Amino acid sequence: MSDDLLKRIDLLSKEKRELLEMLMKEDTVSQTTYVAPRTPVEEELANIWSQVLGIERVGIHDNFLELGGDSIQSIQVVAKVNQVGIQLSSNQLFEHPTIAELATVVGINSAPQAQQEPVIGSVPLTPIQKWFFEQNLEELHHWNQAVLLEVQPGQDPALLEQAFGQLLIHHDALRLRFEQKQGIWQQGNQGLGETVSFSQFDLSQITESEQAFAIERIATELQSSLNLCEGPLMRVAFFNIGDQKPDRLLLIVHHLVVDGVSFRIMLEDFQTVYEQLTRGEAIFMPPKTTSFQQWSGLLTEYANSQELKQELTYWLTQSLQTQRIPVDFPEGANTEDSTGIVSVSLTQQETQALLQETPAVYRTQINEVLLTSVVQAVSEWTETHTLLIDLEGHGREAVIAGVDTSRTVGWFTSVFPVHLDLEKVHDSLDTLMSLKEQLRSIPNRGIGYGWLRYCSSDVEIAEKLSVLPQAEIIFNYLGQFDRVFAESSTFQLAQESYGPTNSLKATRSHLLQLIGKVMGGQLQVNWAYSKNIHRRDTIENLAQCFIETLRSLINHSQSNNSTSFTPSDFPEAELSQEQLDQLFRN
Repeated sequence: MSDDLLKRIDLLSKEKRELLEMLMKEDTVSQTTYVAPRTPVEEELANIWSQVLGIERVGIHDNFLELGGDSIQSIQVVAKVNQVGIQLSSNQLFEHPTIAELATVVGINSAPQAQQEPVIGSVPLTPIQKWFFEQNLEELHHWNQAVLLEVQPGQDPALLEQAFGQLLIHHDALRLRFEQKQGIWQQGNQGLGETVSFSQFDLSQITESEQAFAIERIATELQSSLNLCEGPLMRVAFFNIGDQKPDRLLLIVHHLVVDGVSFRIMLEDFQTVYEQLTRGEAIFMPPKTTSFQQWSGLLTEYANSQELKQELTYWLTQSLQTQRIPVDFPEGANTEDSTGIVSVSLTQQETQALLQETPAVYRTQINEVLLTSVVQAVSEWTETHTLLIDLEGHGREAVIAGVDTSRTVGWFTSVFPVHLDLEKVHDSLDTLMSLKEQLRSIPNRGIGYGWLRYCSSDVEIAEKLSVLPQAEIIFNYLGQFDRVFAESSTFQLAQESYGPTNSLKATRSHLLQLIGKVMGGQLQVNWAYSKNIHRRDTIENLAQCFIETLRSLINHSQSNNSTSFTPSDFPEAELSQEQLDQLFRN
């Protein structure tokens, strides 16, 4: 710490001075050389971080966020940590992002408290499920999550079917059914006894190109074959490719019962169970965490609490009237069958820098950097300084004590509006620092908005939120998808098309849908739009502006020798941005 900086710190109050000096020392330590774990708890945490983040060696002063950790990976860490008997929440991980800090606040688990027996009976609808039914889609049964896998030659389809059968038993949400009573949709968990819908198709006698066409044709039929009332809401298909080539395995689950995190949980458990079956071992899966039924019930009560109602003022100010985004064809219909996708990506080297170098320089999370580039590109397009955008999150925030959903399957997703203001920014770095603070001011990572709007018994609250202007753009960062399977796994992601996951007759909820994920070590961001409303070159120019802005931020972080701080980096010090700027001015 420089003498000049110490003099500036001396100008602060005694309490703030001592606190900031301590925080600065901690930050300096975190950027020094590797320090090995010193205790069994630190050793367990380091091993788990290494597994989840794909980093060979993790020191106790390494920062989870600066190693490229994101909110979805935090859930994976919590799940694995709890399995070894250490009690940890994702909130703690973000509040204490180094192993040295985390080891001082974690607890030791007693026996699992979640219900391990099959969960049966009615389940309150979550906000995202209510949003889904509110769309009044023509084909509700066709709105899925799906994945197509390559399977190493020689695998036994019968054992694959058994493995999925075990998932149906263990993960209660896979047995959900839906029915409409007096115009209101309801859901409930069925008991055990049903079997998985498992189909086999022999494509070994046709050419490779014909095989790809056949997989897509069959998959398209299966995608539209689910029945919300009768179930099961999961379909599995095995495609025999022949000639010792990798076969294909298709998994389709209705979105009402799973989300992206759930899919990761299911795929991990599927691999575990299949390996146990092939070795002739007894089936064992980690204990269940808080059931989807219990979680939904507790959050429904939370939706009517005075604590949550205190967020109402915040949410009412987010959906301020903003200018609509430009369109090329104002009368066009925003339908799924008109969807076009423009995809842009970073190189592996750029992605590595984004994940592990940029966060350390800017003290940011990955989604904050991505969203900065999105907002700058859209702002240049619309020629405005504000943007109303919907953000999509995993929705598993720890807002109720004693609740753990790290291994729970269900549709938890949160969607909430954010009104971003760029009025006082001058360049990309200013924009990033401003958005970082605006995003971190969101209460409980946005989970409260949906519960207030869709689940509050106060009709006036729901009405106030429902009549506000709606965002036309939605953004979602799915994290590092290429870590779902290890390189040595029996299963890998396949390249063939598996048909439309959503009915082509459906109306799209937003004009632009932005989805980012890391695949094959490269960040890929898809810009989905309607060909009936926007020309492709319009979206291509927008996406190109985004990726260029993102590259500029990455390049700046690599050439910058100093760290950029904002007030949220030192919340205990209660400093303004102006005070920090004065302290760290060169």
